[in-house]
Amino acid sequence: MTLAFYTARNQYEIIRELPTGKGYADIAFLPRPNENVPAIVVELKKEQDASIALEQIRNRQYTEKLSAYSGEIILVGINYTTDPNTEYKKHTCRIEKITK
Repeated sequence: MTLAFYTARNQYEIIRELPTGKGYADIAFLPRPNENVPAIVVELKKEQDASIALEQIRNRQYTEKLSAYSGEIILVGINYTTDPNTEYKKHTCRIEKITK
């Protein structure tokens, strides 16, 4: 995951806890000028469901903060669940694409 962040910095401005007026998007990837890549909004959850994270992005209108941006926006909901029988964490992810 860390390597993905390092690589993404070339094409994106990465903002953690992006204020949106109705809460904070956990992570937003905003395309740098002259980059032809989609914007990405990520919401993280623990012990819930990845679809709840996507629902929060939509319900709290996190993409409205990207009003100056037009094009594809990828919505990503990730949930981490702890397995009580092991030290491992299981994650689920749901991705949705919208066009603005």
